[in-house]
This record gives sequence, C-alpha cells and structure tokens, in this order.
Amino acid sequence: MQYEAIRVRRLSPVIGARVEGIDLARPLGNQQFQEIHDALMAHLVLFFPDQRLTTDQHVAFSRRFGKPMIHPAAKQEIEGHPEIRVVRADENSKIVAGDAWHSDMSCEANPPMGSALYVTEVPPDSGGDTLFANMYAAFEALSPPVRDMLRGLTAIHSGAHVYSNAFYDKDGEKRIPQAEHPVVRVHPVTGRECLFVNAGFTTRIVGLTKLESDSLLAMLLRHCEAPAFQCRLQWGEGGLALWDNRCAQHHAIFDYWPHRRYGHRVTIGGDAPFGPRRLSPARSRGAR
Repeated sequence: MQYEAIRVRRLSPVIGARVEGIDLARPLGNQQFQEIHDALMAHLVLFFPDQRLTTDQHVAFSRRFGKPMIHPAAKQEIEGHPEIRVVRADENSKIVAGDAWHSDMSCEANPPMGSALYVTEVPPDSGGDTLFANMYAAFEALSPPVRDMLRGLTAIHSGAHVYSNAFYDKDGEKRIPQAEHPVVRVHPVTGRECLFVNAGFTTRIVGLTKLESDSLLAMLLRHCEAPAFQCRLQWGEGGLALWDNRCAQHHAIFDYWPHRRYGHRVTIGGDAPFGPRRLSPARSRGAR
C-alpha cells in the first residue's frame, strides 16, 4: 500500500506498524485521516511516536474514528473528560488492568471499535511493553474443519470476574455486563473473518457441555497466544497507540514494578458483532 501523507513501517510481518511524518496535535486533513484509517485496516494496530498532545487533542483525534465510549467501571479523573480513562501503575500497584490477553469490553453488547492510548510516563530503562495479536491470522491458521465448526457457534462474554463491583446503573444498582457474541466475527469494514474469544472475558461456548466448552475454549485461547500472531510494542514518552478492537487482542505486561507508567485512553464505540451466518445482533445478558 502506498502512502503520501504519512510514513508507515511494519512492527512485525503479521501485525502492527509505526507511523511517522504526522503531528496528531493538528487536526487531520481528509487524506491524512484516510491513510491512517487504511493503515489501521491493514496493520490492526498503529504506533505514533513522539507526540505532544493535550487532552482535547487526544480526544479530537480519537473522535475521527467514532464516538468515544464512557467506560462504566472507570472513575472520572480528568475534569470535563468522562471519556478519558487514566491508565497508571506505580510502586503501590499490585496488579494492572489488561495484564492478560483480552479484547476491550467484549462483555458489552456493542464492544468498542478500538482504543487510542497516549502514554506520557514510562519506566526509566525498560518494561511496560504491550503485546498485540492478529485474530485474522489466528482464525486462518486453524484447520478447515475447525473453522467451519466455529462459524456456527456463539460464546458468552462476561465482566463479572474482571470488574467485580465496579459496574452500577444510573439508579445505583449493581449490573454485571454480559453478552453473547459469535465465536467467529466478520469485520464490518474488511469483510474478513476473525476469532472473537479472549481470556479476559469469554467464559463459555453456548450449546456445548461444560467439558466440551472448557476444552474448546482452552484450545482456542492457547492458539490465540501463539507468538506467530504477535508484535511487541515498546512504549516511549509521548507515544500513542491506536488499535482495532474487532480483530486484535492485546496484553499489557506488568514487569516494571516499582516504576511508574502513566497514560490516558480513549475507547471508541463500536457495533454489535456479527458472524458469517449473521448470528447478530448480539444478545445482551446483563444480570442484576
């Protein structure tokens, strides 16, 4: 693919690209936006190094790709910006969000299209990298009989074990987000099939016995973690990553304690997943 407004260099043969020659603090022109969008469709995750963004500029860039979602489990920490989720870890952190393979908020009926994470503080020497995995490649690497079987299945995605007591509705009542999605998702832009199960939220496959579901899920989740599907992003101060949540998973590595890592994330709204046999719209199973 040829680009005129940006420079694009692959991070790995299968997923990820570094984008240079653009200042995201400035409003995107139509050609710049189209080339970034095309690069995202081709590479699934884009890394823009050495940016200097205000919160308003970060949000404005994210809005070009869709309406920001307000994360129901996040406290509002940036005044006037409920769509910003603060991502931090320091000497007081025992765990960090995202320290397992996952697709953001797949427990929602309409999971995010993507996310834009802007990191302003990184550990002094190394650490705090993020792994990304290509779920197109993961699906295509399965044998034809397994691919065909998976096309007819749906799975439950639940936030119960991830967010525990963090979700409440507008009346203050506890709500556990849960949804049923196709195991094989069709990307609404590219039309390609990808696996849509993840260790963070997928709990069982509908219609199978517990033994069958547990065994099949264990195989798929292990398969998704194969290094052949991955790239590893090493953050620098002022780096922004934009990823497509519909066809990529990620894993934030917590290997830098007691050092500090800090950033802001905007989550971009998406649509209900659908499968090759049009198994959508997703059925929301939010429990109280």
